[in-house]
Amino acid sequence: MKHLFFAAAAALALGACTPPAPQETPPPAQVAVSPDAANIVAAVADARRPATDVERDAARHPAETLAFAGIEEGDKVGEIFPGGGYFTRLFAVAVGEQGRLFPTIRPDGVAGEYETPVLEVAAQYPNAVMARTPYDALAYPEPLDVVFTAQNYHDMPLVAYNLGDRARMNATAFAALRPGGVYVIIDHAANAGAAIETDAETALHRIDPAVVRAEVEAAGFVFDGESDVLRNGADPHTAGVFDPAIRGHTDQFMMRFRKPE
Repeated sequence: MKHLFFAAAAALALGACTPPAPQETPPPAQVAVSPDAANIVAAVADARRPATDVERDAARHPAETLAFAGIEEGDKVGEIFPGGGYFTRLFAVAVGEQGRLFPTIRPDGVAGEYETPVLEVAAQYPNAVMARTPYDALAYPEPLDVVFTAQNYHDMPLVAYNLGDRARMNATAFAALRPGGVYVIIDHAANAGAAIETDAETALHRIDPAVVRAEVEAAGFVFDGESDVLRNGADPHTAGVFDPAIRGHTDQFMMRFRKPE
């Protein structure tokens, strides 16, 4: 009995001297941005937006998209493949005068990337600065809060487009972001298991969401959420996205990935 007493006492003494096991630090709570935030409301209501853009709002859900991306005043945003400037205008207003928007076009700016329209759009907003950088070697003059691309991620492997390597694009997007920054990708959904398209002539211009997630996580990102606001269960995924029967109403996914702190 005496031996048991001394053993218990020794165990208690050892426990008192042993520091507690380190606790994992929980990730910082993310501040939710509302589609009704003043900066987002102002962006959607911007009088410089052409009527053709406004007409597309019902299908593209700009307020919900900017909120999902967490766009706040003062943010620095890199927009890959800005197209005709639909989101360019919205971002430029939403980040405010203290923010910065970098519409991103590769240096050669070939046809199909809407070089002239987005240059004209950017010229209307003093805080929009064109970035001419290869898509697979993204480079910006300051760390970004958000890297964003809509409806173009699937295009990277198309041989005729010669856009560069998608894995390197993801890696350089990761490097361009500040710790905690986010990478937001919107694209047209393909059926699960669909092959990656490489032939521009036969492409449906779709991609399996699981492929996107796997590729982006391989670059070091952490999956941070998905929005269903652009999903359309009536889209069978069998028609090309430019088919008049489905154009403007494709099933689209919107994913957000975060660079670890």
